[in-house]
Amino acid sequence: MASATVKSKFYKWHRVLGLISLVPVIFWTLSGLSHPFMSNWFRPSIAQEVFKPLVQSRMKPTLSLQQVLDKNNVKAIRNFALVNFKGNTFYQVLGQDSVYNYYSANDGILLRDGDRLYATYLARYFTQDSISNIKKIDYQTTFDEQYQPINHLLPVWKISFDRPDGMDVYIETGQSRMGTFNNNTRKAFLWAFEQFHTWQFLADIGGDTFRNVILLIIMVAMLLSLLSGITVYGLFWKKFKSIRQNQKNKGADDKRFVHRFHRQLGLIVSFVMFTFVISGAFHLAVKLHNTETPKADYGTVINRNELGISNLQIPLPDSLIAHAGLVSFADSSYYQVTDTNKQIHYFNTLSGKELNNGDEQYARFLSAYYHNSKRAIQKVDNNANVKPVKQFTEEYGFINKRLPVQQVSYPGNENWYIETTSSKLATKVAGIDRLEGFSFIFLHKYFGMTWAGKNIRDIVSMLAALGVLVVSLFGFASFIKNK
Repeated sequence: MASATVKSKFYKWHRVLGLISLVPVIFWTLSGLSHPFMSNWFRPSIAQEVFKPLVQSRMKPTLSLQQVLDKNNVKAIRNFALVNFKGNTFYQVLGQDSVYNYYSANDGILLRDGDRLYATYLARYFTQDSISNIKKIDYQTTFDEQYQPINHLLPVWKISFDRPDGMDVYIETGQSRMGTFNNNTRKAFLWAFEQFHTWQFLADIGGDTFRNVILLIIMVAMLLSLLSGITVYGLFWKKFKSIRQNQKNKGADDKRFVHRFHRQLGLIVSFVMFTFVISGAFHLAVKLHNTETPKADYGTVINRNELGISNLQIPLPDSLIAHAGLVSFADSSYYQVTDTNKQIHYFNTLSGKELNNGDEQYARFLSAYYHNSKRAIQKVDNNANVKPVKQFTEEYGFINKRLPVQQVSYPGNENWYIETTSSKLATKVAGIDRLEGFSFIFLHKYFGMTWAGKNIRDIVSMLAALGVLVVSLFGFASFIKNK
């Protein structure tokens, strides 16, 4: 039997830890309650979410890439694409300075401010709004509170429409796609979530590490408050039961109903709170653990003299070419051509010969590049299995944005997802990161309820958060009554 002193100390520490956790719990539960409105029920709609480019036969370029480069005295480039807008076809050329220039595919003349014009065209395409004025256009190279890291794509153009809903559309011109879109309602939700759930104000004060350390300390306090509360209930259970029974026998009023509701509801929601706290703390701990600086995006400069075969002479019918670009690896340069069936082909820029399993080979090369150690690179080269991923999966979810990708897997159950068309690492899933990812989506975001539909999942998660909030408020009321 625990002594009265031990019981008293447990009760005291439970109250102290509960008070420490009170404000964070209010912040997190209220902002958590707002998340389904932001991501589901009040999420703005947009007319088009995917851009469908014309095939090359419909763009009808007159000049080859080589002719355009020669006419403009361009000696080297990083990449190119054919795009059609403003009633014309242009070569979208990524120069050595990583700036996009647009040259007419008919006469080779440079289109002034072409990237901004193309971004505006795409924004109007996605919104299907050709009438509203454009209020502001910004070129964005970093994430912020309205365009968060969850959107992945950078750099982007932020196109702000002058209309009542305050619509902003974020455009990645290099891949002719949209990063995200926000109206005034979503911006307000994003601000509230950023400040009260992820506590961006702490990052603004002392940086991400400072914020994550403070949040982890609070999470530990919440966990200890939860465990001490369960312990107190167990230690005092007989006493609580006896007091309540005596009140019933005497017909006395239940003056400690607030305390009783706090205990009873706390016991009911204790598992829910445990899943929130453990998954949140694990998420923060992994963030603090992953301090390795990501490797710079892969990119090369391709000299004009490497482009021996005209891009208009690729041995693939123009009617099948949905997108064409350039890549360089393994001491060779290739035209990277995506056909209308979303198959990606690689044609040598000097000989025109197609590279067998080119996309797989390029995925292996990029996976090796994004590894930081030579030992890991050799492991990828020798033991990697590669398979295409054309739709989102449980492991490679919608949050990653990029499709299609190649999944490069090697011993140790480590998967690297490579978007070959942009030469970028979409994400990597391995070891503790995989465990953290699954714990967060199942214990924190309730993806285990996906089978019931998104609406039911959101309602369940909101009820769980509401239960934690109510228990905390009853606990605070109990503290006040004891004063």
